[in-house]
Amino acid sequence: MIAVRKDIEVLAKATGKLLLFDEPVGHYRYSLYVTSLDLPAQQVWLSYKDRADAENRIKELKYDFGLDSFCMDKFWATEAAFRTIMMAYNLMSLFRQIVLQSKSQATLSTLKFKCFALGGWITKHAGKTTLNISACGEKQKWLDGLFDIVRQINQPLQFSIA
Repeated sequence: MIAVRKDIEVLAKATGKLLLFDEPVGHYRYSLYVTSLDLPAQQVWLSYKDRADAENRIKELKYDFGLDSFCMDKFWATEAAFRTIMMAYNLMSLFRQIVLQSKSQATLSTLKFKCFALGGWITKHAGKTTLNISACGEKQKWLDGLFDIVRQINQPLQFSIA
């Protein structure tokens, strides 16, 4: 068992539980990890602490990407559907990391309403094709900032299919 104590005066959003004997002071939260791994305590904590968000990613795949209802009659059709869903998820993940650059992970449902469910039309003038988006005010400034980030990406992204 590994116990982790976090000072909530330093980390205001620290996860964990307040313990009875700590109530008078009340500025620590505790987490307990039970594992069979034969690793140093800090390494166990580092490997497990990032798993806390895994349930949210599973829910997103299930509800936003339809991962719970894509089974087909043929195995290869199911495999193709699964790989397509995973590719779509990874593309959205890259979009969140590279373009949005926010600390919080917005779900596809949130991104759909913030970024993609916008009125727009394509115009062609003098051999130049333009995407016109119907947004104004702060929303237009925010979208312009996203397009500026995309324009600044000059290196092709490299992917591993391993």
